[in-house]
Amino acid sequence: MRARRTATFALGLIGSCLLALAAAGVPAALAGDARSALAPVHVRVPARIAASKGPSVSAALQGLLHAGEITQASYQQYYDAYVAAKSSEGKLSGTRKAELGAVLANVQAMAGAGDFIPSRLPALFLTLERNRQWWTTEPLLSGEQYVSFPPSKIVWEHYPGQGVEIQWLATFGKANGYYLSGHENANLRQLLNEVIPLASDRAGGIAWEYMFRFDGGAPPWTSGLSQGTAIQALSRAWSRLKEPAYLTAAQQALHIYETPPPQGVRVSTPVGAMYAEYTYAPGDRILNGFIQALVGLYEYTSITKDPLGLSLFDAGDAEARAIVPYYDTGAWSMYDQFGESDLNYHELLTEFLQHLCERTSKGQPYVPPPAPAPPAPAPAAPTTTTPATGAGTGGQGAQAAQASSQIAGDQLYCTTAQRFTADLHTPPAVRLLSTTFAGGSRAGVRLSLSKISIVHMTVREGARVVWTNSATLERGKPRMLWVTPASGGTFTVSLSATDLAGNFATTAGTVVVSRR
Repeated sequence: MRARRTATFALGLIGSCLLALAAAGVPAALAGDARSALAPVHVRVPARIAASKGPSVSAALQGLLHAGEITQASYQQYYDAYVAAKSSEGKLSGTRKAELGAVLANVQAMAGAGDFIPSRLPALFLTLERNRQWWTTEPLLSGEQYVSFPPSKIVWEHYPGQGVEIQWLATFGKANGYYLSGHENANLRQLLNEVIPLASDRAGGIAWEYMFRFDGGAPPWTSGLSQGTAIQALSRAWSRLKEPAYLTAAQQALHIYETPPPQGVRVSTPVGAMYAEYTYAPGDRILNGFIQALVGLYEYTSITKDPLGLSLFDAGDAEARAIVPYYDTGAWSMYDQFGESDLNYHELLTEFLQHLCERTSKGQPYVPPPAPAPPAPAPAAPTTTTPATGAGTGGQGAQAAQASSQIAGDQLYCTTAQRFTADLHTPPAVRLLSTTFAGGSRAGVRLSLSKISIVHMTVREGARVVWTNSATLERGKPRMLWVTPASGGTFTVSLSATDLAGNFATTAGTVVVSRR
């Protein structure tokens, strides 16, 4: 089972682009469109990459030169950038040396793996040059931060232990922001003119690739999420600016949706296709990225009327309609087939679904439901079941799946978005299940919980507190540790649960502990 990714800096990613949109004069009502073009990521990587046994960087460049695949001028530019970076690394120490060294290691790893192709080199060596510039002249960075290199409009992000890297999702989100502003056409043109030459040949078309290690994936990799946002921005820009290069790039960017991993993102299913978030992880069924990819394909198709775009959207749409209900637990959303969304992902997924609702419901506006009244104290948790597909769990979600054939096709996204919006205002349902324990044991107090929450447990004997415990628990029937007293007795166990949106619920019950 793959570990679920966490959103440690989702708010920073979203916030930085919202600030950029505000500076561009984008109305707040439109900023959400660009906000949802961004997906939070979290990096778990070693500081250095194991040395490759393949050709060196200089040998790989010489091979391309001798084969006539790059010019002498290009060879000299890339070779000089590599030598300069190696020289600078030797003079650095500490964090600066480690960060630049990690980027050099990525370059060497790709050379050794035979991944040096002419179209990939501009982005790869631009990354190397920018890291040499940053780590030799600019301040140290704490955690994940955005950086820029004016007058360039490209968005870069610091990934600790991997240097600064092009953040393609944020870059194309920024392009969408320029488009939505209505008066930033010059900046939109500049940004797209910068990024088109940095696309790599991939899957019979082009893709904007990530050149660093990410959660077990080795560079170069790409994403159905970022590529869908790129297609959206390019087609929008073409509709306004009528630059043929933007339409051509959008058309070429479609091909990863026709091609299976690891080159593309298409995972064929019995009803259509799932578009993977990461080319190296086709088994990860991450819904938010899949839905945003569909938003991009729909936007492209509605603008260009391209039959290929329509067929790709239809295949993904068929799969989405089949699986979206499984990601609704009845109280919260699932991030992937393994676990629930955190708050940022839940909100992003809700926005993505709203956008599909708006695009596929024939212009009917999305109307969020009013916040529901708090439920009665200590309601019973919903019954949980596991769907055969393994795409998620949940009693109400399973019921929704069974009833989906009765829902108008273009309303499924609307109704799911409405339920997820309501979840943001609904307290968790928590209930104590355990009633007896043996004394002197490391007992697991079982409770029923409707959605991921921070749970506090207090055990009292009369008025005296004898045990407390706190944990973040996912829905279901989790347990919380209590070392029961050997002397036994009758105890009151109080539980309070606060979900990720801050909704609060409490319950209490009696537990009898037998004397050891």
